[in-house]
Amino acid sequence: MSSSPTPGFILATLFPYLKVVAAYARTLQPKITALPAKAQKDNLFTAALTDADLSIQNMIEVVLLAFFPDIRFFGEEYEQSHNTKYFRAIDLGSTGDYLVTLDPIDGTKFYLDGHGNYQIILGILNRDDFEGVLAISPAQNTYYYALGGHGAYTGSLSGDWEDSVPLEINPRESTIYLGLEMDKLKPFLEDRYEVIDLANCYSTQVQIPNLNGILTGDVCAAAVRSAQFIDAGALAFIAREAGYLVTTLDGSPLPPLHSCKGYRLPGLIIAATTEVHEHLLEAARNI
Repeated sequence: MSSSPTPGFILATLFPYLKVVAAYARTLQPKITALPAKAQKDNLFTAALTDADLSIQNMIEVVLLAFFPDIRFFGEEYEQSHNTKYFRAIDLGSTGDYLVTLDPIDGTKFYLDGHGNYQIILGILNRDDFEGVLAISPAQNTYYYALGGHGAYTGSLSGDWEDSVPLEINPRESTIYLGLEMDKLKPFLEDRYEVIDLANCYSTQVQIPNLNGILTGDVCAAAVRSAQFIDAGALAFIAREAGYLVTTLDGSPLPPLHSCKGYRLPGLIIAATTEVHEHLLEAARNI
């Protein structure tokens, strides 16, 4: 094992084990029951917690400690994990001292309601920016990944890491996704687009696109109130490497990660084209 593993080496090493937890999540979904809601969460989407969240994080922690015992690691369920104390740190380090992050089930509410557009997201963060992200969609048997400056790729979980191909997104040009508390943009967009806002459009019975729709092409753009490093920020990085425009809500470049608080970027616009990006910027200026 390299003493200073590269982001690509880390992702390739973890990939076989992430395939295993993906199969576990897919198998367990029909049987899963919710554990008590997470404390201090302000909505049902961030409060959901399952056995799968905890078990997946525990397995990836074991693998990380076995292969990369000196690495920094922050998992969404770090407060409940017995392994947190064994990692060197849970925060960002100096340049080149990578922080690995994990959202074991991104979209737990979707997962609990039987929808297929949940993901397992693993990130590798440098002091200022993401260096690599791997997002696995178990229900679609698909994964997406990106390495900084090297583009975005996709592949089947039935194949090997080397079988991935460049990610080519052909988005539905008429559909935009708005995250929680972003529905106030809707009146300024719905004359041009079909607008899906999470708070008002979510259904336990009918699956709607969520933020990972930017990778599948189900949406051509998205706006989120803020972007946690472990999920929205990570997906935005893959989209950026695939050629999407990614800015803050006022059109500014993303700030360096170390300047952000609470493992969270500010609100983001993620858009396939300059035209739809400008429409979202214009809508944001009106609120």
